[in-house]
Amino acid sequence: MGNSYAGQLKTTRFEEVLHNSIEASLRSNNLVPRPIFSQLYLEAEQQLAALEGGSRVDNEEEEEEGEGGLETNSPPNPFQLHPPPEGCCTTDGFCQAGKDLRLVSISNEPIDVPVGFLLVGAKSPSLPDHLLVCAVDKRFLPDDNGHNALLGFSGNCVGCGKKGFCYFTEFSNHINLKLTTQPKKQKHLKYYLVRNAQGTLTKGPLICWKGSEFRSRQIPTSTCSGSFFPALESTAAFPSEPIPGTNPSILTGAQQAGPASDHSSLSATVGPAVFNGKDSPKCQQLAKNNLLALPRPSALGILSNSGPPKKRHKGWSPESPSAPDGGYPQGGGNRAKYAADQVPLMEDLEQIFLRSWRESHLTEIRQYQQAPPQPFPPAPSAAAPVTSAQLPWLASLAASSCNDSVHVIECAYSLAEGLSEMFRLLVEGKLAKTNYVVIICACRSAAIDSCIAVTGKYQARILSESLLTPAEYQKEVNYELVTGKVDSLGAFFSTLCPEGDIDILLDKFHQENQGHISSSLTASSVTKAASLDVSGTPVCTSYHLEPHSIRPFQLAVAQKLLSHVCSIADSSTQNLDLGSFEKVDFLICIPPSEVTYQQTLFHVWHSGVLLELGLEKEHMTKQRVEQYVLKLDAEAQTKFKAFLQNSFQNPHTLFVLIHDHAHWDLVSSAVHNLYSQSDPSVGLVDRLLNCREVKEAPNIVTLHVTSFPYALQTQHTLISPYNEIHWPASCSNGVDLYHENKKYFGLSEFIESTLSGHSLPLLRYDSSFEAMVTALGKRFPRLHSAVIRTFVLVQHYAAALMAVSGLPQMKNYTSVETLEITQNLLNSPKQCPCGHGLMVLLRVPCSPLAAVAYERLAHVRARLALEEHFEIILGSPSSGVTVGKHFVKQLRMWQKIEDVEWRPQTYLELEGLPCILIFSGMDPHGESLPRSLRYCDLRLINSSCLVRTALEQELGLAAYFVSNEVPLEKGARNEALESDAEKLSSTDNEDEELGTEGSTLEKRSPMKRERSHSHDSASSSLSSKASGSALGGESSAQPTGLPQGEHARSPQPCGPTEEGRAPGEKQRPRASQGPPSAISRHSPGLTPQPDCSLKTSQRSVQVSVTSSCSQLSSSSGSSSSSVAPAAGMWVLQASQCSLTKACRQPPIVFLPKLVYDMVVSTDSSGLPKAASLLPSPSVMWASSFRPLLSKTMTSTEQSLYYRQWTVPRPNHMDYGNRAEGRVDGFHPRRLLLSGPPQIGKTGAYLQFLSVLSRMLVRLTEVDVYDEEEININLREESDWHYLQLSDPWPDLELFKKLPFDYIIHDPKYEDASLICSHYQSIKSEDRGMSRKPEDLYVRRQTARMRLSKYAAYNTYHHCEQCHQYMGFHPRYQLYESTLHAFAFSYSMLGEEIQLHFIIPKSKEHHFVFSQPGGQLESMRLPLVTDKSHEYIKSPTFTPTTGRHEHGLFNLYHAMDGASHLHVLVVKEYEMAIYKKYWPNHIMLVLPSIFNSAGVGAAHFLIKELSYHNLELERNRQEELGIKPQDIWPFIVISDDSCVMWNVVDVDSAGERSREFSWSERNVSLKHIMQHIEAAPNITHYALLGLRKWSSKTRASEVREPFSRCHVHNFIILNVDLTQNVQYNQNRFLCDDVDFNLRVHSAGLLLCRFNRFSVMKKQIVVGGHRSFHITSKVSDNSAAVVPAQYICAPDSKHTFLAAPAQLLLEKFLQHHSHHFFPLSLKNHDHPVLSVDCYLNLGSQISVCYVSSRPHSLNISCSDLLFSGLLLYLCDSFVGASFLKKFHFLKGATLCVICQDRSSLRQTVVRLELEDEWQFRLRDEFQTANAREDRPLFFLTGRHI
Repeated sequence: MGNSYAGQLKTTRFEEVLHNSIEASLRSNNLVPRPIFSQLYLEAEQQLAALEGGSRVDNEEEEEEGEGGLETNSPPNPFQLHPPPEGCCTTDGFCQAGKDLRLVSISNEPIDVPVGFLLVGAKSPSLPDHLLVCAVDKRFLPDDNGHNALLGFSGNCVGCGKKGFCYFTEFSNHINLKLTTQPKKQKHLKYYLVRNAQGTLTKGPLICWKGSEFRSRQIPTSTCSGSFFPALESTAAFPSEPIPGTNPSILTGAQQAGPASDHSSLSATVGPAVFNGKDSPKCQQLAKNNLLALPRPSALGILSNSGPPKKRHKGWSPESPSAPDGGYPQGGGNRAKYAADQVPLMEDLEQIFLRSWRESHLTEIRQYQQAPPQPFPPAPSAAAPVTSAQLPWLASLAASSCNDSVHVIECAYSLAEGLSEMFRLLVEGKLAKTNYVVIICACRSAAIDSCIAVTGKYQARILSESLLTPAEYQKEVNYELVTGKVDSLGAFFSTLCPEGDIDILLDKFHQENQGHISSSLTASSVTKAASLDVSGTPVCTSYHLEPHSIRPFQLAVAQKLLSHVCSIADSSTQNLDLGSFEKVDFLICIPPSEVTYQQTLFHVWHSGVLLELGLEKEHMTKQRVEQYVLKLDAEAQTKFKAFLQNSFQNPHTLFVLIHDHAHWDLVSSAVHNLYSQSDPSVGLVDRLLNCREVKEAPNIVTLHVTSFPYALQTQHTLISPYNEIHWPASCSNGVDLYHENKKYFGLSEFIESTLSGHSLPLLRYDSSFEAMVTALGKRFPRLHSAVIRTFVLVQHYAAALMAVSGLPQMKNYTSVETLEITQNLLNSPKQCPCGHGLMVLLRVPCSPLAAVAYERLAHVRARLALEEHFEIILGSPSSGVTVGKHFVKQLRMWQKIEDVEWRPQTYLELEGLPCILIFSGMDPHGESLPRSLRYCDLRLINSSCLVRTALEQELGLAAYFVSNEVPLEKGARNEALESDAEKLSSTDNEDEELGTEGSTLEKRSPMKRERSHSHDSASSSLSSKASGSALGGESSAQPTGLPQGEHARSPQPCGPTEEGRAPGEKQRPRASQGPPSAISRHSPGLTPQPDCSLKTSQRSVQVSVTSSCSQLSSSSGSSSSSVAPAAGMWVLQASQCSLTKACRQPPIVFLPKLVYDMVVSTDSSGLPKAASLLPSPSVMWASSFRPLLSKTMTSTEQSLYYRQWTVPRPNHMDYGNRAEGRVDGFHPRRLLLSGPPQIGKTGAYLQFLSVLSRMLVRLTEVDVYDEEEININLREESDWHYLQLSDPWPDLELFKKLPFDYIIHDPKYEDASLICSHYQSIKSEDRGMSRKPEDLYVRRQTARMRLSKYAAYNTYHHCEQCHQYMGFHPRYQLYESTLHAFAFSYSMLGEEIQLHFIIPKSKEHHFVFSQPGGQLESMRLPLVTDKSHEYIKSPTFTPTTGRHEHGLFNLYHAMDGASHLHVLVVKEYEMAIYKKYWPNHIMLVLPSIFNSAGVGAAHFLIKELSYHNLELERNRQEELGIKPQDIWPFIVISDDSCVMWNVVDVDSAGERSREFSWSERNVSLKHIMQHIEAAPNITHYALLGLRKWSSKTRASEVREPFSRCHVHNFIILNVDLTQNVQYNQNRFLCDDVDFNLRVHSAGLLLCRFNRFSVMKKQIVVGGHRSFHITSKVSDNSAAVVPAQYICAPDSKHTFLAAPAQLLLEKFLQHHSHHFFPLSLKNHDHPVLSVDCYLNLGSQISVCYVSSRPHSLNISCSDLLFSGLLLYLCDSFVGASFLKKFHFLKGATLCVICQDRSSLRQTVVRLELEDEWQFRLRDEFQTANAREDRPLFFLTGRHI
């Protein structure tokens, strides 16, 4: 359409352009304004869609398919090009004259550009990589802001020089663009072309066509949705938010009321004016066109609808720039765009100002906006700020096109002057059509005062009503009821009915029908009797009360809560010491609602949490359960004091204070005195939960639980953002995270159901009800609108009940929606054999009005004789549930309750009861509703809902779980076809309305008040009108293939099974005027069900099978298989229960129209407008200049948004939080759980209590190894035993006579080789088969033990006593420590060893320094003669790797607080992580060469360092006169998994008798160490140890108090005696066994204290498990098996990334039988192992001998060995030494050396070839690369 409208004078735009021109001249620094008539041809960016024509987009921009365009529904028509003239050039990139136009070709050529023309680059679709150069008149190009381009085109060809192209179509043909779509300059002229410094023509900036590059495309929403705002009965004025540089004065009594809106509401969405209760036809047209609401404020106000109709599709982004800088003119224009029945939100105005400010402060706003804004074009540099003189002109100009809706008053001195003028105009009646008056006081000073007064009656009424507090609102309504003001309303209603007053009609009906009531009841009972079971009792399979169970979601949330509590405990702040608690107790605080109270008691009772926490016994009473739930009413204080007292008296119990429904009553206790007379519960939450005792108690954790956490997420909140737990999303990236059999239906799902393409809009409004209310509002201006709405709705219900009961003329006095509700309410019990029905929730927030509604409906029900058909229940927070006896009896029967005294106490217990629940109270208090809730009638919720919390709280009543088995959207919904021409739209929120409960409701014509008779699933009218209509909603096909008669004889029970559907039945779109995508679907499993309700023409009920069947047969298309009329049909139809549908379909919600519009409208990001409201009435926005919420925000991001942008009001309990002087105002033990309403938060937090309790128990327990000692039957049978059973310490002389027990008894060495000794005789079957290495850990047995007070702990333990020990010392800074080098030489390593100590300041007293802070000289050692019980003499060394979190290094409790020296021995690469977790522990850091070494290296260095230190201490103290032998020579080497220590108590009387009795108890490590250290002659022992604990320990094992045997795990080492016995620093496995054998062979004493035992905790990380043997080839991920650990030298074997020594030890453990085949299971002929013990596996025995002179070895003279193992043998091993031993023929030899040359030298030196035969192929090496220094070994056979 490049030129279609070029040159046409747009007369319809004349007035606006005139305004534009005046405005431009006011703003311009130029004296000459732009000519008006030229503007008529210009594209004005600020055009808005007209109120009645939709949003208009400028002509030139159509639905652009290409870059940034909107897609249209219809495919584009290909553009028909004229054929080019014959003989001309058609080559791409050349013009028709054959000249090259490509930029790359002519960039350096001179081009003649006429004055006023610019060079631009055109894009050709056939040459995507090239630009074609064109010369275009710049008047037809836009300016920098995308504005002011003349329509049309004028251009020249730069190739051939042809000039004067006036049409872009013609020009595009000439330059061979070859377009398939209509040529448009906007689409194809892309870039300006500019010359660079070298004079070359290059691509310049994009041409900014109307800002299209910067505009975000928006999804169209309904234009008929309106904004809504609270208003004043008389004129109310409220000041605007200050714009920078202005100073609005505050008017008396004015408040900034109302919530914030998002930026689409700024658009001031166009709403329909209501004409006679119907929407304006034009607005309907607008909605059908799916137009976008007006998102741009403008000075133009309303534009008429000009331009071609197909162009009215697009709107502008709220972020696109506007020329006006001032906010007022825009504000005025925006105000005018509201329809007469609409009111803008305060935030609309706020956001208009914000946008104006934003456009002039782009750089500042970008700095603090969280999300980067959309890109902006550069602001016009010439724009000057609006002066105070210009502002009133601009405001008046903007308002002049608003049809008097906005009036601007300018005053010179003060606002009072303007207000006075406004009142004068009001009195004179000159403001009759004006809704808003803008008063601007532009003084000579820079400040500008302004205010906006609301003068529209409708708007002022809503505003004034919203300014009332809840108490004032109730008081006002009460006043109107008591004083009889409402009588005029009643009188008016009675005049409406031509047949007289409704009450007269009712009385007449009552008298006429008294005789028929009994027969009608009989008839209905006959219907029901048809579906009895064999025994005669009705059957209904849909009714079942669900058992208590925890859903996966609830479990996940409970775990999240637990992890948050753990993270509080784990943090360094020490705010929660979980380790000190033994049990959990709790108190649940709830709002003062009796139903919620009973409901919570029910949950607590049935969850079993009291039993699990051990708080109650098996048979608890309800009175006991009540101790754990606190209703926050007048009596709450006493109960809460008892809770506080209980928590104070039980410091080892963790009390969880749960504040449920935590958004309720956030009033500060400081303002309590103002309310205390009227309501003692006001401010109670603050007085109780925020009291000093709760805040300071270390054993109380407060958990706030709410669906609406916003008021607890302010700048002053007590809850840390890290302590918020949000309900998890159900799916991520389309994948269900938790498999649940039910789907939650909440607010977002309800909103989604209103979108086209969904089967059933669950949110609706009632336009005829709204029209009635509006009309009466005008008639009764002095009545509160809530009173009017209530009376109208009650009237509608009364009329509907009468219509359904046999007064058909009353249908004209109700709405279709109310009629539908009433029909389904009355008919649902007839569809079920047991009489189950549905619940209708009628929400009447105001209690006095609820009472009126209850009395009126109860009266109508009584006159219609329907008392036993459905119940009416008045539910209020203060009272319980009251149900009539007849219905209680029914409920007892359904729920199989035998207790005759039983009464329902919660709404959940009303499951299946047909009833209207009139639910009053200003706020719901968390009451849950049953599954049988079918309608949620919220038409009476008031304007206080314009806060996010209140609105979501009301809608939360309908939240629901539907069965996941049949998804709502995908379930089969075979909708009946509408055949009546009269059936137009019944409600105006959708073009097609689905009758709920599947009813085919009659649709109303907008022009007629009369309706045809209504039908639904339960009622079939016999009138001729209905005969052509389809069967009502629950119709569905019979299963195909089932014989008709058989089907009729066997009624299907109504359950959630898909029985009524043909297997292949397809969805069938409804024949409708609506969009084709809106396919309605029908619930499966339901058969056709006409029922005989009270007919419209006759009073008595008659069953007419014929007529109902004729209807069935006429309903073509309603089922996929024909239904033959059969007499048996009634049995089938009557047996269907409304609960069947209830479990699959959420309730239907009716809203006030204004609330509906707000809920369903969204901003440009898709965020519902309601979400952008002020979050809670108790908070305020911190600033008007704030970014907007976004749909993509997570709950966490929303929380952070509110924490930044909201502040509590002065009456909010958090208001004073920041004033307490703390920088961090968060309370450390306070958590917030938020999740949607009715989703199961109560179950989640009760589950949390259970898992918390289990964890506390688990925290006090530990898994310790519990394994019986091995090889007990192989124990040495010598004549010597230690028989002095009562000796506390070993007698040295006696002990020396004990033989050494070579056998290993520690169960961890079950797979180790046996060590031969003098006495053993081993049968091969005594040793089990060796296990696979992976089974080793799995099969080890553990026992769960409760931690004693003397346990060692890991890093997760925090308690008061440990604070100082762990480094939280007041005198020292956390982590304050110093690094000290400590060097000594060691000849075996041939070099100096340098170790590093990390010594915390608090531990420096254990060391000697050359001077304070100087060189480390030694570690202090005590004297042997010291007898002090204040400290432990022996320094404890704990080697550790990979266990910085889990190692048990906290010995504070184990040592019972005694002073001790504890050193962690860590590898260099782990130093930092250990230092982080254990800042107050001394660390000994091994040299880096030991980073890959095993535990042997650590043991070796600990021992050598300790001996070196002993020497240093002896030298130091010798100077002080102390003998060297008096220095304490012992150290402790402890595993990092030793958790507890025990002592055996022996009955001294019985120890010599056969009945040896003993018991074991837990003691401190201090007790054991001080006992051992006090032993006489202790320095004569080289190695002392303890037994390893086992529950299977036998009396024989502890009978002898001491044993001379191997010691493991926890040893006390005499470094003096063992000076010449070293640990093997190369070893990874069995290094303690190897060392024990060396110590014994050196003639030293090893003593095990059998009556002390150590428990070892099972730690599944770190330790020896941290060594992983992998291939050095990185891409080879295959597991490496032990057989691959060795290979032949020089082979191409894959090398492994592991130390050679580890490979050797692992290979020998699993595959030594390859080297020693004769030794396998040959225990009589062991392998001779010289100077070392290597584990050759459990199938092979070894005999250890030492080559050292004077060593103790077993006698080997009579032994024949099956093998010889020489491992790194030193010079003590000689040929003569080996010749002492005898070998079997064929015995094998294995010599292991560091390299191949050493191997040959050893063979020669030991003369091995004399007795052993070697072959070349018998040489091997570990599978290491040369740089990893493999070990080599040679094998041979004995000759």
